[in-house]
Amino acid sequence: MIALAGTLSVGPQDRALVESLLPDHIRLTRQEPGCRLFQVVADRCNPDQLLVAERFTDRASFDAHQARTAHSAWGKATAHLTRCYQISEIADPAS
Repeated sequence: MIALAGTLSVGPQDRALVESLLPDHIRLTRQEPGCRLFQVVADRCNPDQLLVAERFTDRASFDAHQARTAHSAWGKATAHLTRCYQISEIADPAS
C-alpha cells in the first residue's frame, strides 16, 4: 500500500479557490480504483495549512491518481501552492 501524509499551504488569497475546488477533488479521488483513504482537513494549529492523508492499494493506483490530478481543474489551479508530503510504502492492514 502507498501512503501519503503531509500539508498543503493555503494562504488567505487562495482560500476561496481551494474551498470551491476541494469537494469535487475529494469526490473524484475517492472514486478512483485503488483509493483506500483520502482526507483533507483544516489544521487546527495553523489556519494556512490543510492536512492531507492518502492511501492507495498499490503504486500503480497511486501513480494513476497523481496523473489524473495533475491534469484536473484542481491540479492546474493549485499547482503553485506549497506541498510538503511524505510518501511511503506500508503494509496493508486488511491483509
